[in-house]
Amino acid sequence: MTSRDRVRAALTFATPDRAPRDIWALPGVQVRQKEPFEALCRKYPMDIGGAPSGCSSAKKNAPDSPDGIGTYTDDWGSVWHVAEFGVVGEVKGPVLGDWSRLASYKLPWHLIHGRDRAAADRACEKSDRFMLSECTVRPFERLQFLCGTEKVFLDLAYGTAELRTLLAMVHDFFLKDIEWWCKTAVDGVTLMDDWGTNKALLISPAVWRELFKPLYRDYCRLIHAAGKFAFFHTDGHTAAVYGDLIEVGMDAINSQLFCMDIEALARQYKGKVTFWGELDRQHILPFGTPEDVRQAVLRVRRALDDGRGGVIAQCEWGKHNPAANIEALYQAWLEPLP
Repeated sequence: MTSRDRVRAALTFATPDRAPRDIWALPGVQVRQKEPFEALCRKYPMDIGGAPSGCSSAKKNAPDSPDGIGTYTDDWGSVWHVAEFGVVGEVKGPVLGDWSRLASYKLPWHLIHGRDRAAADRACEKSDRFMLSECTVRPFERLQFLCGTEKVFLDLAYGTAELRTLLAMVHDFFLKDIEWWCKTAVDGVTLMDDWGTNKALLISPAVWRELFKPLYRDYCRLIHAAGKFAFFHTDGHTAAVYGDLIEVGMDAINSQLFCMDIEALARQYKGKVTFWGELDRQHILPFGTPEDVRQAVLRVRRALDDGRGGVIAQCEWGKHNPAANIEALYQAWLEPLP
């Protein structure tokens, strides 16, 4: 079975020969633990890859310091501050912190128009991995990056008209973004929005269903019409809308299972969606032992892995996670279930 076939079998519950593997190594790992990272990928080859957009006109505004620490302006016009190597940073100067700027605000269409479709297609054709698009579609998070998180929550609560106008603009941009990826040879299109705290959804499920669920439905329709799969990442406790994400058409969901009741999720949604990882990266991966990791993987597998598919062995490798724990994770996915 090729990697592409293996992932497709997992997504369609067609009994893959093993759970497909995927890894997200954060920048601090790829730079400062490059050798262990490359050794792990040789020992446990990954089945999912990423296609580049080849955007040649995107602005390069990263901080000048060797560790990437400092401030920069992103392509949407907001100012970010990075205080620690290997992390993304946070917005300190939102371009639309004042609604008076909305009427003249221009979306960064160069991020789409400047792409190189041939580069994406070549990457897909040269690999037998299941290839995903870059992860650029994130309407809720983009609102926060543009306006500031506190302002977004207040405007959602008050039903501010300007926020809804901006959300419609962002949605139109992301529809065009997805249309571009759907014309390439990628197998799946990646979407994301972090929706939960450790205990609950960040906004009321009713507001989520009114404002954001229709957007995700539109994205999934485009993706499926092109014969591709929809992959979605979200952090936090998102059980309140898990069923909604499946309903609108998400084929694979990457979520923080250990923030929720894994067994309850399995009872409700096993066989209806592919669980695209993950393992507890707040506690077990950084602070646990390899045996703790093994037991956590076995818990996930007992709940979700019946051999038919519907699971992907994915984890995020943070810069404070021991390499031995990451290796223990992938080894545990190969063990026979007791």
